[in-house]
Amino acid sequence: MIGKISGIVDYRAGDHVLIDVRGVGYMVYVSDRTLASLPGPGEAVALYTDMLVREDLMQLFGFRTLLEKEWHKLLMTVQGVGAKASMAILGALGAEGVARAIALGDARSIQAAQGIGPKIAQRVVLELKAKAPSLMAMGGTAAVIEDDAPKRIKAGPPSTAAHTADALSALANLGYGPGDAASAVAQAQADQPQADAAMLIRLSLRLLAPKQ
Repeated sequence: MIGKISGIVDYRAGDHVLIDVRGVGYMVYVSDRTLASLPGPGEAVALYTDMLVREDLMQLFGFRTLLEKEWHKLLMTVQGVGAKASMAILGALGAEGVARAIALGDARSIQAAQGIGPKIAQRVVLELKAKAPSLMAMGGTAAVIEDDAPKRIKAGPPSTAAHTADALSALANLGYGPGDAASAVAQAQADQPQADAAMLIRLSLRLLAPKQ
């Protein structure tokens, strides 16, 4: 199983790139969002990968972060969501956007992805809502590959994902269930996109407070 590709971009197409790894070319399919972030031909690139193997097919799918790769694998556990549909969802929303949409039960956002109908979108939300919190928490520590030094990985400075992870952890320590905590944090982020972990916790606690 190929879990990571590090090499030189040979060419870019509409839905994939060809990466030259010491003279061997690997065709790696990527989402629109990932493709837009990749360097041009002749430049170094590194991607986490997931391999799809069938009797008549073998494809590599590439991701900039481990979080995106994990969401791809999780999305494909939903009946009716194959690799192409998963990449469309990630391309439209990004890993953090997918997490937020599922936590909020926002099937319309999932449906915005190309080729995703209302039934599939609703199924994604219903089947993955309980699993979303663990991946949301993973976001703060998920590695990002550096193109100029593909053998190394970095966690990077505090990001939205890191603030999300911290807020979820704090709410769990206060006794809130994963589903309730994820929904509250997702709503808080939607209301205040620039909020840090402390603000997310405060906003989430207000949302979780018993209604008078």
